[in-house]
Amino acid sequence: MNKLVMVINGAGGVGKDTLCDLSAKHFKVRNISSVDPIKEIATFCGWTGVKDDRARKFLHDLKTLTAEYNDFPTNWALNVFREFMTNDEEILYVHIREPWEIEKFVKATDGVAKTLLVRGGTRTRADAYGNAADDSVEQYSYDYYFMNDKPLEKAEKDFCEMLSQILENGGN
Repeated sequence: MNKLVMVINGAGGVGKDTLCDLSAKHFKVRNISSVDPIKEIATFCGWTGVKDDRARKFLHDLKTLTAEYNDFPTNWALNVFREFMTNDEEILYVHIREPWEIEKFVKATDGVAKTLLVRGGTRTRADAYGNAADDSVEQYSYDYYFMNDKPLEKAEKDFCEMLSQILENGGN
């Protein structure tokens, strides 16, 4: 079975999660973010789940601290990756914002992971979030790009066709 490990990125509001959810109607999908375990830690610090610019900066800062301390976010994602490679799921989405963290993850998978930048949605490339993670999403040379500027039904069709082609070509 062909498998696809896709590091997915894009500014907040471009529809990454929506595309992942839509593709799950057509493929066996697992959707994680390198910030998932950080969110658990953040709740102990009083984060309520809000996703405004201030909270995004807090999560980024906390992720940076844990990455510098023991590479926790990458190691957590690699554990999920290894488990994914042994099960019957077809696509693993790994949301990673920072270009240097994307590169680290791709190298740690020996290049198995591919990269995708989603553009479009409600925010533009010119928007600034005030943290290095969100503000640097365009500063990486991605394997694939998807413009999410179509009605939902058309975006679903186009996105799933792109994924099918990647999987047909061996995925990883």
